[in-house]
Amino acid sequence: SGDTDGKDRSMKFSVPEISCGHCTASIEKSIKAKDSAAAVSTDLETRTVSVDSKLPAVDVLQAISDAGYDAKLA
Repeated sequence: SGDTDGKDRSMKFSVPEISCGHCTASIEKSIKAKDSAAAVSTDLETRTVSVDSKLPAVDVLQAISDAGYDAKLA
């Protein structure tokens, strides 16, 4: 499975609505609320969010949704 080994996995999400630093900050805050060790980087040009986290992708998608943005795996 690989989901319970505690290792971080790299995931990339397409978030079409992000357009500013405030957007990225609220998404990052929401993801870090679920995994404080997550590494989150956002590319406003391509409107993608890259996340290194031990969370499954579905949890990261939920965190982005909790921040008020639609996202899908890129």
